[in-house]
Amino acid sequence: MKISYNWLKQFLQIEWDAVKTGELLTNLGLEVEGISPFESVKGGLEGVVVGHVLSCEKHPNADKLKLTAVDIGLDQPVQIVCGAPNVAKGQKVPVATIGSKLYDESGAPWTIKKGKIRGAESHGMICAEDELGLGNSHDGIMVLAENLVPGTPCATVFEIEKDTVFEIGLTPNRADAMSHFGVARDLRAGLLQQDLNKELITPSVSPFNVDNRSLKIDVLVEDNTLAPRYCGVTLNNLIVQASPDWLKNRLRAIGIAPKNNVVDATNYVLHELGQPLHAFDAAKIKGGKVIVKTLPKGTRFTTLDEVERELHEEDLMICDAEKPMCIAGVFGGTQSGVTENTTSIFLESAYFDPISIRKTAKRHGLNTDASFRFERGIDINNVEYSLRRAALLIKQIAGGDISSDLVDLYPNRKNDYEVFLTFDKVNKLIGEELSEDTVKSILASLDIKVKNITESGLGLSIPFYRVDVQREVDVIEEILRVYGYNNISFKKKLSASIATTSKFEDYKVQNQIGNLLAALGFFEILTNSLTTPDYNALSGDIQDARTVSMLNPLSADLSVLRQSMLFSGLEAISYNINRKNRNLKFFDFGKTYHQFEAERVENKHLCLLVTGDRNADSWLAPAQKTGFYFLKATVENVLSRLGISKTNSGPIKNDIFSEGLVLKHGKQELVSLGLIKNKLLKKFDIKQEVLFADFRWDVLLELAAKNRVSFTDIPKYPEVRRDFALLLDEGVTFKEIHDIAMQTEKTLLRDVNLFDVYQGENLPKGKKSYAVSFTLQDEKNTLTDKRIDKIMGKLQRRYESELRAELR
Repeated sequence: MKISYNWLKQFLQIEWDAVKTGELLTNLGLEVEGISPFESVKGGLEGVVVGHVLSCEKHPNADKLKLTAVDIGLDQPVQIVCGAPNVAKGQKVPVATIGSKLYDESGAPWTIKKGKIRGAESHGMICAEDELGLGNSHDGIMVLAENLVPGTPCATVFEIEKDTVFEIGLTPNRADAMSHFGVARDLRAGLLQQDLNKELITPSVSPFNVDNRSLKIDVLVEDNTLAPRYCGVTLNNLIVQASPDWLKNRLRAIGIAPKNNVVDATNYVLHELGQPLHAFDAAKIKGGKVIVKTLPKGTRFTTLDEVERELHEEDLMICDAEKPMCIAGVFGGTQSGVTENTTSIFLESAYFDPISIRKTAKRHGLNTDASFRFERGIDINNVEYSLRRAALLIKQIAGGDISSDLVDLYPNRKNDYEVFLTFDKVNKLIGEELSEDTVKSILASLDIKVKNITESGLGLSIPFYRVDVQREVDVIEEILRVYGYNNISFKKKLSASIATTSKFEDYKVQNQIGNLLAALGFFEILTNSLTTPDYNALSGDIQDARTVSMLNPLSADLSVLRQSMLFSGLEAISYNINRKNRNLKFFDFGKTYHQFEAERVENKHLCLLVTGDRNADSWLAPAQKTGFYFLKATVENVLSRLGISKTNSGPIKNDIFSEGLVLKHGKQELVSLGLIKNKLLKKFDIKQEVLFADFRWDVLLELAAKNRVSFTDIPKYPEVRRDFALLLDEGVTFKEIHDIAMQTEKTLLRDVNLFDVYQGENLPKGKKSYAVSFTLQDEKNTLTDKRIDKIMGKLQRRYESELRAELR
């Protein structure tokens, strides 16, 4: 938001430099992000002076050029070559002296230099108005008043306005500060804390008076909920033309392009007082009526940008007796706007329901200065005052008469907010004891009224326009920001309370697993829970009936809550691959959302996505492709870190995985993992394999909380390893070998490991060879060969009988 310092000074007579004022505004919570100069004419006509043409003769070497001698206030006149047809002896003209800068139409500067034109020296330039930025005419040079003194700076002749503009990063909650008056109101409160009591000067509307009643327009509001207050008045006999320079300069300073005096006046009051207004051409209002109502869904309406829009049944419209004229609080229509032929207007000032305006603006993709303010909440008690102010301003700059009584439809008055403020809570939250007088003074400077006083605190009445101050803590925040965050002293003593928490709190476990995955080379991603409903068709597990839709979506692509985290993860994979980052290992903590008949359910998930190579090429080893077993090992690492060891696995069949497994604890599903189908990857323009694992995080947390950690002493006696080379049927899995071993020797067997697999020549058809190692250890004694041989014999017999294995 841009704020003009000169404009601000119309409310507060302050002489501070802009930097100091900017610092105070920032301390008040209106963060000044930048301070920039503004000049009504770029460059401020620096170096341009009044010249007196002493002589004017034909150029000896050019028919259309003239040699002039010009007095510019120096000891001697200067010679200037001029091609303007209207230059003549005796004129007072603007002269750009050597070294001065002028600006072209694009704003690029060019410097006046001494030069020769057709053999004659030229020491400056006699300027036309477009060359100085004072107008658009280039028919000839400007001729100034005869009483001007040569050498007088033209900046003083044309009253070039110089201003300073603050760029304020306004937070969405500060609807009260969306105007110069709102900023001045805050600035005055800050100045009071610096013992500077400045009067807040507001524009007077006392001259407002009905000149005649020649143009009556009836107003009807059909829905007082959507339009709690609506005011209007008519003006007649107007002359629509360009605005005066002072008004155009105010608007240009804050980046608003002037249009005409009526529209500029409404924009001026908008940025002055924060009240949006709209002027309708009264001659285009059919039936002499203005009706505020909603229209049937599908009604067509063309807005000022010449786009035909289809209205929603909840869009509030300003209509006449026959047609819609304006989307209330958002955008006007092409059929009722003010033009150069307008002579009478109906001027509107209203308070519209913020939620309704916000939905309408989002629905149509419109973001205007008016909707920006309406959807955050304006001052309902300022509606009539602003209308009077705008009507008087239009009379001042466009002439005309106020030609009707002011209509003010305000059936249900809005009450101020009531809050009780306790002194103890103020001191506790601020961290410093403030006197009661200080608190009362700050509250008074913010227009917060003290209705009653008790020993413990104050009963307060807070203006309705402070939509962000409705609780005690909000009031304390207001006191603190005006008192000054920088005025709170730092204490040498630091007090802190020690909280006892469970080690299985969600965020602690999440951090542990996140650190584990990061150590394994994964990067965390944070994906959006909002997604497109188009993804529902990509999986049979996603049902449209279970979709949670947004009431007020930002866009069609972000209109529902996700039922699966896969697709947001694939978006991240696709985004990175398209930017030449093909080797990816991601993890993502998030939620899925489902709608059931009786309730809506959120489920927490941890998802892993891997694609590309596990490691880059190097001289030491070639690149190794990331495969299913890498993902499975990572999954088992996560489960092991959570203390979940007793799992069973089986194949999974769905329309997401081409191959996959599901790991369970008993009957509870813990995680599904596998290779994503190619037809699904094509939807995201992914041309390489992607592996995906989806943990049911809620279930894992429950199991982890039940886990009990036990400790044992480090064994004093060494481990012993024995190996088997087993000839097996192709259908035998390592899990069967592992489970049989653990069932056979439960006391001494510590680990079973598969370290080599062979299939091929010299083996019978349908057979394979597994090299399996067995690690044995006795914690109390050294193992003897006799005990070891006995155990290995048992294992061999079981493998032979149950798996038809043979030792090689």
